[in-house]
Amino acid sequence: MGGGIAGLRAAIALAPSGRVLILTKAAAAEGNTGYAQGGIAAAVGPDDSPALHAADTIRAGDGLCDEGAVRVLVEEGPRYVYELVDWGARFERAADGSLALGLEAAHSRRRVLHVGDATGREIARALWQHVVRLPSVQTIAHSLVTELVTEGTRVTGVRFFDDEGIRRTVRASATLLATGGAGQVFRETTNPAVATGDGIALAYRAGARVADLEFVQFHPTALSKAGAPRFLISEALRGEGARLVNAAGEPFMVRYHADGDLAPRDVVARSIVRETDETGGQVFLTLAHLDAAHVRRRFPTIAAMCAQIGIDIATDPIPVGPAAHYMMGGIDTDEWGRTSLPGLYAAGETACTGVHGANRLASNSLLEGLVFGARSGSVMTETPRAAEPRPDRVSRPVPDVSAAPTGRTLDTDGIRDLMWRSAGLFRSRERLQSAVADLERACATGAPEHDALQADSWRRFNLLTVARLVARAALRREESRGGHFREDFPARGDVHWKVHLIDHGQ
Repeated sequence: MGGGIAGLRAAIALAPSGRVLILTKAAAAEGNTGYAQGGIAAAVGPDDSPALHAADTIRAGDGLCDEGAVRVLVEEGPRYVYELVDWGARFERAADGSLALGLEAAHSRRRVLHVGDATGREIARALWQHVVRLPSVQTIAHSLVTELVTEGTRVTGVRFFDDEGIRRTVRASATLLATGGAGQVFRETTNPAVATGDGIALAYRAGARVADLEFVQFHPTALSKAGAPRFLISEALRGEGARLVNAAGEPFMVRYHADGDLAPRDVVARSIVRETDETGGQVFLTLAHLDAAHVRRRFPTIAAMCAQIGIDIATDPIPVGPAAHYMMGGIDTDEWGRTSLPGLYAAGETACTGVHGANRLASNSLLEGLVFGARSGSVMTETPRAAEPRPDRVSRPVPDVSAAPTGRTLDTDGIRDLMWRSAGLFRSRERLQSAVADLERACATGAPEHDALQADSWRRFNLLTVARLVARAALRREESRGGHFREDFPARGDVHWKVHLIDHGQ
C-alpha cells in the first residue's frame, strides 16, 4: 500500500518473485515523495563518508537514533542512489559532470543530490517508469483501504474499496504498508491531503506495535501568508545562503543557536515562534543578497509558486512559519521492515526503525524510503515472522486524564485544530491531558461501517486514531528532546527517557 519511494522500491525488489499489487489512495504519483523539494542525502562526495553521514544523523537525532539502523541507511544509501541514476533519475550535475551536491542544515558536508527544488517528483518519475515495465506488477489507484485481514496474529491481506466503490478483499503472502506520513493530523502542515496516517492507524487497529509517535518534525519555513497554501519553502534555500530575518529585517537565529540559520529544524522552528512573540511581527526568509538569476534557476518550483501570490523570491522577503512536516515515529519495525505482526511489513515515513531518533536530519527521508523499501522487498518472500522485541522499546502508562475537561466536538477540522494547539511545537501537561481526554472520548464512538464507502468518515477515523496516539505519547514523555518540547519539562532527561516509547495495537 502506497505509491511513493518506499512502496515502489519494494515492488521492484519483489517483481521477479511473483504477482505484486500496488494500492494507492489517490492518483498513482500523488503522495509525499512527489512533494519532497530539497533532495536525497547520500555520502557520495570525495570529502564525505558513511561515517560522517552517520555522525550528522545521530547528532540531529538528539540522542535517540537506533545506531544499527543509521549504519544501514548511510552504508547502503550510496548504492541505491547510484541505482536511481542508472534508472534515469536526472540529478543535477556540476560543470565537470559529477553529481552536484547541496548543503542543508546540520550536515557537515555537501551531500544532498537534487533536481532543482523538485527532487522527489523526479525520483518518483524514474521509479514509476521502471515499475510500469514490470509485467508482474499491477497498480490500482484511488483505492480506500479500511482493514488488514488477519488470521490469528498473521496479516494475510487487506480489504478496500476500489474507485467504483466496490468492496474488495485481496489476499497476499506478505503485505507492506508504505503509506507515508500523517501531517494532516495538524491544522498547519506542508503535507498533501492524502497524508492522514492511514498505515499507522491500520497497523495499530490490527494489533501492531507503534513507536516514537511523540516526535513530530515541524518544518520551520512553510509559506505563511494569509489566503495562501502552506507551501514548503525548502531548507535548501538556507543551504544556499538564504537568511531568516525579523520584521525589522534583522537576522536573529544566532541569538538562539550557534549554527544560526542552519541549526537543526526543531530549534529553528521554535526560534521563529519565539522571535515572532518577542517582536510582535512576521518572520521572513530573504535571498535578496544572493545572485537573482541563480536563485530563480536553482529553485524554479518555489519561485513559480511564490510568483502566483506576488512574491519574487529573488528580491522580496518571503513570509514563513512552522508547519507539521514529518513523523519520526510510526509502525515499529526492525531493520528489514518486519513489524510485530507476521506477514506485515512497513517502510518509509509510516515506519519507525529508530533511524531518525527524535529529529530527522534534512534529506534523509527519501533515502530512508529508498533503502528500507528495498530491504523490505528483499525479505517479503521469506517465511513471515515478527520483528524481535528490542530492550530499548518500552511501554509506560499514560497519566490519568479523567479529571481533564472534555466536551469538544471533534470533526476532522476540530481534530487538526486541537492537535496544533495542544500537541504542536510547545506542549504542556495541562493541554495534553485535555486533548487526550477529548480524543479518547471521540475514539469511543468506534469505526465507520465496513460495508459502506464513507471516505470522509474513514479519513476522520484514521486522523483520530493517530492523533490520540501522538497526544498520549507526548503526555507520557516528561522531557524535551528533538521534535518533542515540553514547556513544563524543558530539559533532556537521559536517565529516564533515553528509550523508545511504544503502544501495543488493539
